[in-house]
Amino acid sequence: MIDLEQVRKVALLARLALSPEEEQQLTGQLSSILEYVDHLSELDTEAVEPTTRAIDLSNVTRPDHLEPFGDREQMLNCAPDREGDFFKVPKILEE
Repeated sequence: MIDLEQVRKVALLARLALSPEEEQQLTGQLSSILEYVDHLSELDTEAVEPTTRAIDLSNVTRPDHLEPFGDREQMLNCAPDREGDFFKVPKILEE
């Protein structure tokens, strides 16, 4: 289904330096992949809704509860640099 010249063209476009052995190996592998995709096109998918995932997936997160930090001074003492009751950070934007 895919020949050696096509593999070389794809490798060139992808900026891959392949050895002759790798070219031969990829020729067979890519042909197998394309044959499988061609086989899938024979399936009737008319009644199947388009999806982004094969299975339902939901993000499991914990509820976010606001809680005060116990020891403010201890937290500020861990900062590499501070100014009074604030963290001091390098300036990143010019005025």
